Amino acid sequence: MIETARLILKPLTYDQLVKYTKCDNSLEAELNLNETSRTISPELKEAFEQTILPNVADKTKNYLYSTLWTAISKAENKMIGDLCIVGEPNADGEIEIGYGTYDEFQGNGFMTEIVGGIIVWSKTQPFVKSIIASTDKTNTASFKVLKKNNFIKIGETETLFNWKLEMNNETIT
Repeated sequence: MIETARLILKPLTYDQLVKYTKCDNSLEAELNLNETSRTISPELKEAFEQTILPNVADKTKNYLYSTLWTAISKAENKMIGDLCIVGEPNADGEIEIGYGTYDEFQGNGFMTEIVGGIIVWSKTQPFVKSIIASTDKTNTASFKVLKKNNFIKIGETETLFNWKLEMNNETIT
């Protein structure tokens, strides 16, 4: 678990992920949270089925690098968004992140705080040397989050900007 000024970031277990996908507030009930009006995009549903759930179920992998980290607002006791790390560090020590804020909570700086929390956590992970992310070129809010967290644009495709943050894994005291 990671705590920031306004949020608690909680990595979800396999059973919690299954409840998350139901969107029936059973996860919120388990975590003693207020109900949310979250929905799951077709892309996220596919990611759950193809990648997230199988990887979290794989006991040979560290689930923290595959699960959804849900962000809980301390003030509202509600889930407000999520971040996912797309697998364990590769040979170069890179991890990739993807993230989203629920519609009603966008524009409040929560995602900047969530990504910042994962950066602090990542600096404590000995095998993580950098974090990469891709943003749709039209999603200015998403790349502002990365810029505010000192990511540098390292390339682009026709539709995406590619970003990277190098870790300097100094000991955090």
